[in-house]
Amino acid sequence: MALGERVLWDGLDLRVDPGEFLAVLGPNGSGKTTLLKVLLGQRELSEGTVRIDGRTPGGRGSRIGYIPQQRAMELEVPLRARDLVGLGLDGHRLGIRAGRSRRAQVDAALAEVGATEYANMPVGRLSGGEQQRLRVAQALVGDPSVLLCDEPLLSLDLANQRVVSQLIDQRRTDAATAVLFVTHEINPVLPLVDRVLYLVNGQFRVGTAEEVMTSEVLSELYRTQVDVLRVRDRLVVVGAEAPSGDDVHPGHGSVHPGHGS
Repeated sequence: MALGERVLWDGLDLRVDPGEFLAVLGPNGSGKTTLLKVLLGQRELSEGTVRIDGRTPGGRGSRIGYIPQQRAMELEVPLRARDLVGLGLDGHRLGIRAGRSRRAQVDAALAEVGATEYANMPVGRLSGGEQQRLRVAQALVGDPSVLLCDEPLLSLDLANQRVVSQLIDQRRTDAATAVLFVTHEINPVLPLVDRVLYLVNGQFRVGTAEEVMTSEVLSELYRTQVDVLRVRDRLVVVGAEAPSGDDVHPGHGSVHPGHGS
């Protein structure tokens, strides 16, 4: 995958199976957000092929859920919690007639994330953690087979990081939903992760956390000495830019996340 003269990854052949939790790590500019844009159909690969839920990205009929980064909404936003969740079904077609089936789907999604009690409250008056629960519900309301998460824990405190992580993990466990979880910090989801995709300097490694998150592997990727320390149940990376995410770099590859791909 190429952006101008910069290589994000080259030769990436990745399949994410139903019910698998894949964490996507790497420093700023390593290509994590670009990968999500490719899977959402917002950007084309410079070379290679990609299928998600067995279809071309961005096409009709794909059951793809997307959880964006947590961003606080203004108090003046004229949107109730249930309206925000409903956008997961309607897109931005506000004002459509709400039938019984649609209301039931929204209510079920609200219940799934524990947001029923504030379903009719203005979104702008809710806490950051409550708003992020609604974004999870919005992603789940369409019954996705693939869930794309773009740093969904960003700006959340530890308690809400745990809640949001558990909601996502519960979904993939209950419905065999494939999860691609872009994050700058693996520790909140370390117990949940099946595999890690680590992107840096146009290179990548894929494997379990135990295989990828080592001093030897990260030193090779960063081309400098990096130490990975385990402190109780946490990983501490010393000597590299802290994993974080956005766009950049050129290359090619195949990516096949989700059911039937």
